Amino acid sequence: MSAWSERLPAYTGFAAVLSAAGLPIYIYAPKYYADTYGVSLTALGAILFGLRLFDVVQDPVLGWISERLRNGKALIVNMVAVLLALSMIGLFAVAPPINPAIWFAVTISGLFSAFSFLTINFYAQGISKAGDGPKGHMRLAAWRETGALLGVCIAAVMPTVLMDLSDAPFATFAYGFAAATLAATLFMWPEWTGRTMAEPSQIREILSDRLTRRLLILALVNATPLAVSSTLFLFFVESRLGGTGWEGPLLVLFFLAAALSAPLWSLLASRWGGKRTLLIAMVIAVISFGFALTLQTGEMNQFAIICVVSGATIGADLTLLPAMFARRMAKVSPNGGQGFGLWALVNKFTLAFAAVILLPLLENAGFVAGADDVPDAALTMLTLLYAGVPSVLKLVAIGLLVATDLETE
Repeated sequence: MSAWSERLPAYTGFAAVLSAAGLPIYIYAPKYYADTYGVSLTALGAILFGLRLFDVVQDPVLGWISERLRNGKALIVNMVAVLLALSMIGLFAVAPPINPAIWFAVTISGLFSAFSFLTINFYAQGISKAGDGPKGHMRLAAWRETGALLGVCIAAVMPTVLMDLSDAPFATFAYGFAAATLAATLFMWPEWTGRTMAEPSQIREILSDRLTRRLLILALVNATPLAVSSTLFLFFVESRLGGTGWEGPLLVLFFLAAALSAPLWSLLASRWGGKRTLLIAMVIAVISFGFALTLQTGEMNQFAIICVVSGATIGADLTLLPAMFARRMAKVSPNGGQGFGLWALVNKFTLAFAAVILLPLLENAGFVAGADDVPDAALTMLTLLYAGVPSVLKLVAIGLLVATDLETE
């Protein structure tokens, strides 16, 4: 069957809008509210961390709900997609009618709650779509994660591009995102109906599976470097490298390299196995972070190369690990809702770690976003947090992966 007859492009489009509501918001929202409304980095970090604590309860509950939805699932998913679009508009296109920090907390809570519910249902639906075989999961993952990475690319560059075209670039981005979300949701609508549902699973049953626990721990450690570098990317380019105006093009290089590499990693995994392929990508990531530690002001070309190389390794992370987890869920929890509730929680917790620890550390070191006279000590701290911390975490992830038999358990 062709990809179009299987409606795989619907998964590409839906993944694109979901990813645009995830990582790019962590890249832009804290800096936008710090620069525009003067909200402190410490306050923003505390808000984001508080949301992740809420997710500890929310995501498993959303997974529980997902597994029990039947006839009305398509309608409910579409209503939540509308909430996602409206929350994005509130975050970037509406001037805070109350204290900016509180408005940030309210709108981003709606955005991330809708994001969580849609993500859990979307990946759970992929389990029944792909079937039991590993090739089905890798094929769907290639279409899905390529769309996700393209969505990240577009969302990462659009605010910067729109600065030259609009007086309110972030508001324009928010309205464009809302329109794209509605279009992708309508295209995806038929996929939510007509599928046989297995009996709901329980979290304790999922966590009793040893390989599932290992995959969740591996995902936690391996995803944290991306959360760290994404949270600090704009600050690093602007203040450490002196590359004001380069942020958008560099983000595009990074995520475009990830998107273009995703099909290649899937192909390599089908030949060499997921574990070996992922190890190769992780080693390359450590090397690229090591070079980033040595960069000085003005070395934009060198950093562009690092963005391409490190971005390509992210393509492996975001394609292979979800496919491995989905394959395991097909055996342990066929509905997938509870399992992907845990998966969503783990991945979002990495962003919480970055927000609550790194932003206050930067501020305490004397770092001020957008300032021209950032102290050397603050720049050193920024470099260590941006490149040093991810290097250490990737090495830990490599050790975990080497010690885990992912292919045969």
